[in-house]
Amino acid sequence: MSDPLVDGAPVAELVQALTAAGQTVATAESLTAGLLAATVAGVPGASVVLRGGLIVYATDLKNRLACVDDDILRVDGPVAASTAEQLAVGARERCGADWGVGLTGVAGPDSQDEHPVGTVYLGLAGPSHSEVVRLKLHGDRWTIRIGAVHSAVRELLRCVTTN
Repeated sequence: MSDPLVDGAPVAELVQALTAAGQTVATAESLTAGLLAATVAGVPGASVVLRGGLIVYATDLKNRLACVDDDILRVDGPVAASTAEQLAVGARERCGADWGVGLTGVAGPDSQDEHPVGTVYLGLAGPSHSEVVRLKLHGDRWTIRIGAVHSAVRELLRCVTTN
């Protein structure tokens, strides 16, 4: 049986690239609630590169577990580029990984803090830089969440192979 999380994303390529680089990854996930880490774990050999992850669905856990600054959460909110970047940095630091990935956004069915459904911020923090990618995804909750995961896999693969 195929893995529905792995299908449609270059996850095996990501695990291979991280392995070849001798690097590891950790996640801090809000709207995806661990789906990114589960997707990476679906590839045989992932234990060499996947350090772990933080599920920070609740706003207060973004601060307590992933070390997102209280001021960022109060001023910018839980769905923001600055929050995604700090989630990525927090995952990297808290889990002792080379790369951290942070995902936060709105899967629906309702908008949140004036952010429309499908707004997703993807933070990537690596050995030499960090960046945030804003995604505008469409569909139901599952489609948005899996779209965020697949985008994270593609963007992290890009970062690993260009650094």
